[in-house]
Amino acid sequence: MISEGTKYTSRTIVAEENCACTMGSGNLPVFATPALVALMENAAMLAVADSLPEGSTTVGGEISIKHLKPSAIGTGITATATLSSAEGRKLTFNVEAHDASGLVGEGTHVRFVVDKEKFMSRIS
Repeated sequence: MISEGTKYTSRTIVAEENCACTMGSGNLPVFATPALVALMENAAMLAVADSLPEGSTTVGGEISIKHLKPSAIGTGITATATLSSAEGRKLTFNVEAHDASGLVGEGTHVRFVVDKEKFMSRIS
């Protein structure tokens, strides 16, 4: 059973491979917004992974975030996802990310519980 309030924190270190200049989302050596989104999605996915029925997973459906400040190479980043609403297959999370100096980003993320086989059978 998936409970509101369930949370998980994912961690990464800003490195060349997740910088804006490498990922193509900018031209500065700072934590890329797409990397921030991926870290937030990872935290949400893992927050509920152990509570899902056998053969199920979650997939991202919507994300709305604000990337509030840059983080330099070598900086540790944490992203925490907290389940705020579970309505059938629809799961809504509050997400926020921090580095040592404070809030880096915040927003909401919606995931859907799906049957893995059924979901993959829809790919053409």
